[in-house]
Amino acid sequence: MKFSSNRRVLSAAIIVVLATLAAPTLAQKKYGPGASDTEIKLGQTMPYSGPASSYGTIGKLHTAYFKMINEAGGVNGRKINLISLDDGYSPPKTVEQVRKLVEQDEVLALFQTLGTPPNSAIHKYVNAKKVPHLLLATGATKWADPKNFPWTLGFNLSYQAEGSIYAKYLLKSKPNAKVAILYQNDDFGKDVLKGVKDGLGAKGAKMIVSEASYEVTDPTVDSQMLTLQASGADTFINITTPKFGAQAVRKAFDSGWKPLHIINNVSASVGSVLVPAGLDKAVGLMTLQYYKDPNDPQWKDDPSMLEWRAFMGRYYRDGDPKDASNLYAYITAQTMVQILKQCGNDLTRENVMKQAANIKNLKLPLLLPGMALNTTPTDFFLVKQGQLAKFTGTQWQGFGDVLSISE
Repeated sequence: MKFSSNRRVLSAAIIVVLATLAAPTLAQKKYGPGASDTEIKLGQTMPYSGPASSYGTIGKLHTAYFKMINEAGGVNGRKINLISLDDGYSPPKTVEQVRKLVEQDEVLALFQTLGTPPNSAIHKYVNAKKVPHLLLATGATKWADPKNFPWTLGFNLSYQAEGSIYAKYLLKSKPNAKVAILYQNDDFGKDVLKGVKDGLGAKGAKMIVSEASYEVTDPTVDSQMLTLQASGADTFINITTPKFGAQAVRKAFDSGWKPLHIINNVSASVGSVLVPAGLDKAVGLMTLQYYKDPNDPQWKDDPSMLEWRAFMGRYYRDGDPKDASNLYAYITAQTMVQILKQCGNDLTRENVMKQAANIKNLKLPLLLPGMALNTTPTDFFLVKQGQLAKFTGTQWQGFGDVLSISE
């Protein structure tokens, strides 16, 4: 009976897809590389191997989602062909793979290329080639620079904005905190760190008593954690990717360190970070969210969550429903489909970029209530809101208001 219910939910979702995405348009057909009457070719790089391989599930879900869209008739009658290549989270490999996607496969656009260092390595190249570089799976602030890089538009909440929100929370709720910070020594880690420091300001900067960095090639962050603990800090800001996020959570607990522990959004997944660390060791952690947590019982019967679970059960059975990365991937794929839908029959690279820069009040059901996605030709920050949350031992529990990056 449960399987039948899931099929009904998924069937209803596919009917909506058919009705909204396969509608004919009367505009004259225009095509750029990778587009035709029957196909829309997209490219991406993902870390299916290497230190950030837990993120590989994002690309796998994208492939599954576009399969569902294609079975429902595609977008305006065209099937999406996603070419997803492994770059191992290695910038030189990213360059090699993206050159292949652009020069050999001739994709219409790049979608959700993952990681700050990998995307930094191709940033200038794709802009010089005038290839839409869309919905990057990284929150580096530099992805929202339409004046200098008009072909790049990110997805995630800005890392600097996230760091700033943590800092402002501390200034308000714990102004005498002694803060220790662990960060990944690359553009990603430094971006969140800058947000924290900017948010604290000159006066608040004195709250930081210790900083430690790590390389993505390091086997563990155990030594860094012991150094930070020895500083006497009562507050710990954990700026890491999943593998190291899990290590830091486990090490803090096992060593008896009990600070207020803030972990950045990209390492807040229950499935890929907190379960490996030990759920009991993650109780009390704090983070920032902008989409619904699949582990939160308040969304158990939410229609959008039921639809997502039905999708997982039919199209991505190997995926972990507890891993928030899979829900995130679903939202980003929905956003890409919306951009393509807006393109109508003008599937040139120029129009794809134009539509990506003109997203108006897109309210995707799996975002937190009250949130909407917006862009303009001069504002490439797509996600501008988030809510603080604490981990109860089984799920994240939001508290306070949904905050905007200007607050």
